[in-house]
Amino acid sequence: MNSKEDNLWDALREEALESGKTERLLVAYLEETVLGQKSFEAALSYMLASKLRDEILPSITLRDLFQEILESESRLRECVRIDIEAVKDRDPAAGGYLSPFLFFKGFHALSAYRFAHYLWYEDRKTLALYLQSLISKVFGVDIHPAATIGSGVFVDHATGLVIGETAVVGDSVSLMQGVTLGGTGKEQGDRHPKVGNGVLIGAGAKVLGNIKIGKGAKIGAGSVVLRNVKEHCTVVGVPAKSIGTCKESTPALGMNQQIGNGDIASFDPSI
Repeated sequence: MNSKEDNLWDALREEALESGKTERLLVAYLEETVLGQKSFEAALSYMLASKLRDEILPSITLRDLFQEILESESRLRECVRIDIEAVKDRDPAAGGYLSPFLFFKGFHALSAYRFAHYLWYEDRKTLALYLQSLISKVFGVDIHPAATIGSGVFVDHATGLVIGETAVVGDSVSLMQGVTLGGTGKEQGDRHPKVGNGVLIGAGAKVLGNIKIGKGAKIGAGSVVLRNVKEHCTVVGVPAKSIGTCKESTPALGMNQQIGNGDIASFDPSI
């Protein structure tokens, strides 16, 4: 995309310029990561490579790998842009694009996962798993590269997030810190949760097994979910139980983790 027609890139650069005016100690850093780059994709590749580099895969190798993937995959380019828009829109701490782009490890880990996912399905599984190990070490987030994750996903804080190999996460989902989308033991095959569009999963919640979380559902913080959850249903507890229909049609966008009468449209004990 031509940067002259790229509103996101233009906005990110403008924020970097303004930040440089107020914090002179970071002028060189902002020039290196944003202002000296030719596009959003080039900046993202450079920034992630600088964070994930190690003695086996130096920064320049990772940067070139990420840029090559971005150039060939229009869907991946679209996803990372929708993801950062989701952070800006849903996180009151974001204040724009620059802070998530530079400092929010949820966005970093998710973006890096997308490269590992591409490599996995290009049958470069060893490299994909090596990249997963770097993501886990650097960001404290463990997403198997075979997992399927939609666009517009917001990973808030991110520390301790685990997403298993056969998990599926839909579009416009919000996941808080400490969430696990895991298995229940040593079972083989399709063994991880399937999370529908617009779902909000609260901090520390554990969703275990090959179960379905219906679109627009809300899972309370600290809950342990072992059974299917119907669409637009709110569940809480250990083990999680339904307390009614969620008042918001897409709770992931509202980011309201409170559970109470004001958050429940109706109660149906049969749900």
